[in-house]
Amino acid sequence: MHVPGSGGMHPASCEGFAAGNTDTKLPAADKPVGWAAERAFGMRVKIIGSAAGGGFPQWNCNYRLSRAARAGMPGVHSRTQSSVAVSADGTGWVLFNASPDIRQQIAQAPELQPAADAPLRSTPIRAVVLTNADVDHVAGLLSLRERQPFAIYASAQVLATLEANSIFNVLDPSIVPRRLLAPMEEVAIRGADGHPTGVVVGSFPVPGKVALYLEQGGDPGADFSSDTGDTIGVRISGADGRGAVFYVPGCARIDAALRMRLADAACLLFDGTVYTDDEMITARVGQKTGARMGHTAMSGEAGSIAGLADVKIGRRIFIHINNTNPVLDENSAEHAAVKAAGWEVAADGMEMEF
Repeated sequence: MHVPGSGGMHPASCEGFAAGNTDTKLPAADKPVGWAAERAFGMRVKIIGSAAGGGFPQWNCNYRLSRAARAGMPGVHSRTQSSVAVSADGTGWVLFNASPDIRQQIAQAPELQPAADAPLRSTPIRAVVLTNADVDHVAGLLSLRERQPFAIYASAQVLATLEANSIFNVLDPSIVPRRLLAPMEEVAIRGADGHPTGVVVGSFPVPGKVALYLEQGGDPGADFSSDTGDTIGVRISGADGRGAVFYVPGCARIDAALRMRLADAACLLFDGTVYTDDEMITARVGQKTGARMGHTAMSGEAGSIAGLADVKIGRRIFIHINNTNPVLDENSAEHAAVKAAGWEVAADGMEMEF
């Protein structure tokens, strides 16, 4: 599927990205063999997981939507936890978040599996970019052990969380280097060996919160919000900067800075956790609002559909969808309303090329 739109950033939305970062530009000597063919190939994006934490159906959830998915109800499809794979050359891949379902996701995506003529231990996955330290975004790292080289990119806060938890030492930093995604800078993503992938990422903080396991006390009404890098969004493009995809799987509210940054995006993969802010409460499966969990609702005056309605975006896709969200039922009024507003609902295996 081809993604429409110019893919460039609105001039105002480029402000704050440091053009002088040494990782931003790829000198001719650093360009991999077959660079011309790589440019002709374009950038391929594959959604390998589209659900929120727990997946859909969640293992212990008996809400009506999870029951419908288990029963095979038409229009209600199972989904794994949120993750996106991107390739600039069709050979090497960069993952955005490593979900607990990563082994299943790789098994369902032949392009993420070792090639038939590859060494006995190998992978086409060159790097993993983390947008926060939530369990559904970092737990999959543990399944990528076995002393296989790849690079991890994350904000300072997320890198500190990995450093503080010794279980992540199964990924030996001398084999799996951990690299900083400095805010408001563009970085050319490289594999563990330093070889460029052709994928360029610009990161920026978005309204969010600290990871659930870092909260103190667990009060449903407590404020653990953060705007300083615990949660980030990313702008993903090829080395030529065109055809930008924005991936923002967690965002607590739409503000002016975010609206400006997203202007003229070729594609937006955005937080679709809940349809209404009080959804989990009314479904009687939880006590927290979407905002308390760090997620803006799709609907309502403060929701993402209204908040981004007048922003020029080529393609709008909701991702990271919770098991209580009625849009998971393709026959629901809510699903129809989302489509009527110009949005799509992500599904595992959805692909696009720039």
